[in-house]
Parts: sequence; structure tokens; C-alpha cells
Amino acid sequence: MKETILVVDDDREIVRAIAILLEKEGYAVLRAYDGLEALQIVSEQDVRLIIIDVMMPKLDGLSAVMRIRERKNLPIIVLSARSEDTDKILGLSIGADDYVTKPFNPQELAARVRSHLRRYLSLGGIHARRPDGLIVNGRLAYDPEERVLRADGEPVRLTATETKIVDLLMRNLGRVFPAEEIYRRVWEEEAFAPENTVMVHIRRIREKIELNPRAPEYLKVVWGIGYKIEKMEGNP
Repeated sequence: MKETILVVDDDREIVRAIAILLEKEGYAVLRAYDGLEALQIVSEQDVRLIIIDVMMPKLDGLSAVMRIRERKNLPIIVLSARSEDTDKILGLSIGADDYVTKPFNPQELAARVRSHLRRYLSLGGIHARRPDGLIVNGRLAYDPEERVLRADGEPVRLTATETKIVDLLMRNLGRVFPAEEIYRRVWEEEAFAPENTVMVHIRRIREKIELNPRAPEYLKVVWGIGYKIEKMEGNP
């Protein structure tokens, strides 16, 4: 059965373009052109994910998100021409799961849709029960006992060395580790000019877990200090 996605924007050409993109990905697409129409569709149809614009007539996107969140726990991606951080923070704070700025990269938007749907369907939403010991951080979930990392519910194929680096960073979310310390802990020997070695492994991990490795959300470099996995909002 095809998963159903609702696309909401008062620009009919944008709705059409996104619908064509998602239908090629195998999804069923419903269309709405204002916030009130979106609310009606959500109440009547089995929608699994919403892509919604901010600036719309009758009821704007952010107001619609707030009202949808009162009844539904499905993933919501806010789509807007605004790129200011304050707008992104507002959208996320009222219940959106992601924020994509126009003009958007179609492949990245499709990847984000797949990501949120896999996570939602595999984990059962944000209120799913977590196994004891599981470290959940946004799209990532790490089981320290099995040493298995999942992104959006799918196992990530890591080498032994990559797994050791992930283990260190996921157990210490938000903490910055210098390359020298990562090398010493992972390779278990003193480091001599380890920056390039560590950087190569970090880049490979990033390619496996990030939706857009060139603009990473999780595995980040703190210039002049080291590397960390960003602790996402809402995590303990």
C-alpha cells in the first residue's frame, strides 16, 4: 500500500512539482492550497506525512501545524521561502519535525520525506517505547550492547573502526572530542598527527548517516577543537 502524503501550498505550481516528485518515489499525494483545506483533508484521510508552506490564505501554515498537532502525531515538514533562524525555530517549536527553505533541492526533499516516514513507521512516532539502554538522538538510535546504529530505523553499515567512533560519540552526545583523544581511544595507541586519519573516518560516517553530508545535522566539526554528535532538542 502506498503511503499518503499531503502537500499544502497556495502556489499550485509548487504543489504540482512536489506531487510529481513524490509520485515518482511511489507515494500517493493529496493536495491542498490553504491551511483550512489541509485541516479538512487530515481529518478525513489517512495521511502519513505533511509538507506545508508557511504563508497561505485563510489559515497560515504555522497555525495549521499547531491545530494538526492537537490531534495527530504524524511527521510535518514546513516549507517556506523564509530562511531566518527565528522562523525555523518557531516552526520547529510549534510542532514541525523539519524545515526546508525554498528554493529546495528535489532530491534532498525526497530524502527527508523517506527519512521521516521510515522513522515514524518503524518507531511508531515520538511516543514509542524505547528498549532499555537504547540511545535515541533525533533520526539516530544506537544500541550500545549490540553496537548497532540505526538511522530512521534502518541499520547503518559501519566498519569496526567507524563503530568505535560512533560508540564514543553517541555515548557522549554534545561533547567535543579532539582528534588526538578519538585516535587514542579508538586505536588504543598514542597519536602522532592523527587529524587526517580521524577526518577520513568521520567523513565516511557522515556519508552514511546524514541526509546531506555537506551540511551535516549530527556529526559536526568544531573548528580548532574536534568532533561531536550534536544533541538534538527534546532528547534527555
